[in-house]
Amino acid sequence: MNAIIGIFCGSRSGTDPLYEAAAYATGRQLAQSGAAIVYGGGRAGLMGAVADGALAHGGRVIGVIPGLLVEQELAHSGLSDLYVVDTMHERKAKMAELASGFIALPGGVGTLEEIFEQWTWGQLGIHRKPCAFLNINGYFDPLLTMIDKMVAEGFVQQRYADSLVFSDRIETVVNAFRTYVPPTLKWVTEAGAAEV
Repeated sequence: MNAIIGIFCGSRSGTDPLYEAAAYATGRQLAQSGAAIVYGGGRAGLMGAVADGALAHGGRVIGVIPGLLVEQELAHSGLSDLYVVDTMHERKAKMAELASGFIALPGGVGTLEEIFEQWTWGQLGIHRKPCAFLNINGYFDPLLTMIDKMVAEGFVQQRYADSLVFSDRIETVVNAFRTYVPPTLKWVTEAGAAEV
């Protein structure tokens, strides 16, 4: 898989060691599949585990981190490439530019904000890249329920919910990315006419 995968995940490890182990395995498996990783550049939590897993298995790992966090000594020191930017907005824009798809692992508010922005951009046609949730230990099950409610209540169209990949296996996500077909744009019908 000749791609750069954007990873969003926690800067903490969570309470269950399963999360960190799965993050490390994700990095390893992406490296072994031939995919590079772009992520937030941190050394701690699931972020550090993903990077370490990829680097230990010959993968290329690109970090994008705001200077403020570098100054706080939070940057990973062993990355293939490290971009230091001024703001969180620039970080997300650089990651979006480099990545060919996006995967969220368990994390907090920042993780959700980052993957939801990419999902939104896909709906609007700002990019045509896949988004996925690596559903380790059922972490994202409540979110999947919420997305189903958004569809049922008429706030999200089914095709955009269907464009997301939810799986607890990174292999399933990688395979889905290989065959990804983006949905029609938010304001365009299947026939190509503008929606009202």
